[in-house]
Amino acid sequence: MADLVPDQTALAALGEVVRARLASNPAVYLIDDQRIELFAVGEFLSANDCARLCDMIDAVARPSSLHELDYASGFRTSFSGDLDPHDPLVAGISARIEALLGVEAAIGEPVQGQRYLPGQQFKPHNDWFYTSEGYWPQEQARGGQRSWTAMAYLNAVDAGGATAFTLLGLEIEPKPGVLLIWNNALPDGRPNEATLHAGLPVEADAKYIITKWYRTRAFG
Repeated sequence: MADLVPDQTALAALGEVVRARLASNPAVYLIDDQRIELFAVGEFLSANDCARLCDMIDAVARPSSLHELDYASGFRTSFSGDLDPHDPLVAGISARIEALLGVEAAIGEPVQGQRYLPGQQFKPHNDWFYTSEGYWPQEQARGGQRSWTAMAYLNAVDAGGATAFTLLGLEIEPKPGVLLIWNNALPDGRPNEATLHAGLPVEADAKYIITKWYRTRAFG
């Protein structure tokens, strides 16, 4: 059967695989909301891992950008950068996430590190690509639609910096070492609007996170 939207069949199939994998793992906590498939794993990263990753982010951080907006727009004002995929720590974290999800490494994007200083934020957005936009043919060729997001907090934040799922009224405070995982699609493979989320402004201190996105096909 042909996809009703780009990659719908692949997203539905991958969702089924990952959903079953996470449900069978007692270390994975399901956030109880019928509108989204959102999971958490406590102490996924050690304190030492978090500290080393923060240093790596400081070394590569540059003003963040989006396909359709630049840094000056104020939509995404963090600093970010891809971490070295050949670094043993980074490679090991990627492998652990892929084992957790039950997916092939080839569909994963590089681990991206992000740093938010006071006043910096990421306004409400979805991780999946809008297929009506001019950037879609490029992303379609690079691996297709984003399926799952894995995001880990690296430090406690003195004030602000929560991850807000704005349509759900849900805010998650940064807690070092915690990994959040969510499906960007509905079970039938259509994009899930309820995954709209924001990095709320940091009010004091700084916030460090890493994010790894997964596609429907090999990335690159």
